[in-house]
Amino acid sequence: MHTFILRRLLSTVPVLIFVAVFVFLILRLTPGDPAALIVGDMGTDADIARVRQSLGLEGSLPAQFFHWVGELFKGNFGQSYYFKTGVVELIGQRLEPTVSLALLTIVMAVVLAVPLGAIAAARHGGWLDRLLMGFSVLGFSVPVFIIGYVLIWVFALKTGWFPVQGYKRLSSGVLPWLSHLILPAITLSLVYIALIARVTRAAVSEALTDDYIRTARAKGLHERDVVIRHALANAAVPIVTVIGIGIALLIGGVVVTETVFAIPGLGQLTVDAVLSRDFPVIQGVILLFSVVYVAINLLIDLSYVLLDPRIRY
Repeated sequence: MHTFILRRLLSTVPVLIFVAVFVFLILRLTPGDPAALIVGDMGTDADIARVRQSLGLEGSLPAQFFHWVGELFKGNFGQSYYFKTGVVELIGQRLEPTVSLALLTIVMAVVLAVPLGAIAAARHGGWLDRLLMGFSVLGFSVPVFIIGYVLIWVFALKTGWFPVQGYKRLSSGVLPWLSHLILPAITLSLVYIALIARVTRAAVSEALTDDYIRTARAKGLHERDVVIRHALANAAVPIVTVIGIGIALLIGGVVVTETVFAIPGLGQLTVDAVLSRDFPVIQGVILLFSVVYVAINLLIDLSYVLLDPRIRY
């Protein structure tokens, strides 16, 4: 086990190096000059050159890259061109809204999707099973921003039950914090409810055909115990896998959802940084997302041992 963990941790190093090189090159090779954006339309070539020099963009690409990497090892992610603030401090300020939205989304998705999928599998071919399959198709087909705007129109503009946009920090109180996150979390969770419920249904349906299920039923166990204690427990590995994948995919969904609901999180920060060609912020946020993605995959692999004793590393 310890060897496996060490091997997986070491394997993350080339992944992060590749991500760092890719992000660095793609930002600098695509059209657009952050110095020209900072100077504005009235700036001269001399002004642009002076700003590029102050931002450290005049050197060769290898020199810029190794300077950036050297600063990373010192814990310095650089300073934002646009916000004039350190990247670490900027990410720290925007972290709470994104983490809050992601956690609430995945909790809602798991709490609703796993029971729905298990019940649909137990009642294979019934009306709930057909309803779940239809909902899955709808959840995969409708874009996140469409769902968000519909929810805003119905539950914010028409009824006034929830705020239209914005975010309240948890320190302001649980109810204000929750009221600003309900609609974004529902928007973001629908696709993951569809995904997790469908995988749960397939995994539990397959488990219900195994011999041990027939034995459990022959012993006179209640169908609920058969589904929960036997079928669902033995189908946990693919379910946990898709939950982990869903958490990783939240990164893309968060960007769109935070933009629609004007939530000042990392997703909105990424959009602002891309529009302003803010290289240090984009690089810092993408590296953070990459580390989170790798950590989630490691935790998923380790959870297999607890869920299925037959798995050994």
